[in-house]
Amino acid sequence: MLDDKLFDLLENALKFKPVDRSHLIEGLMASMKSPDPEIEKLWDLEALRRYEAYKKKCVKAKKLADVLRKYESH
Repeated sequence: MLDDKLFDLLENALKFKPVDRSHLIEGLMASMKSPDPEIEKLWDLEALRRYEAYKKKCVKAKKLADVLRKYESH
């Protein structure tokens, strides 16, 4: 359960643009002393799953500029 200060922080952060929230998340993650090996393993598997789906043409690639435009417009 979040204490009041953390709840207020979360409530304010949710008002940020998606791209700004992403930067906040990246900063918080970078502040962790060492990555959790289990989480890293899960992300490796997810990246491989997505790459395999792309190779099999199950998903389409998008231009980076289009993706960034979507999140910067909010």
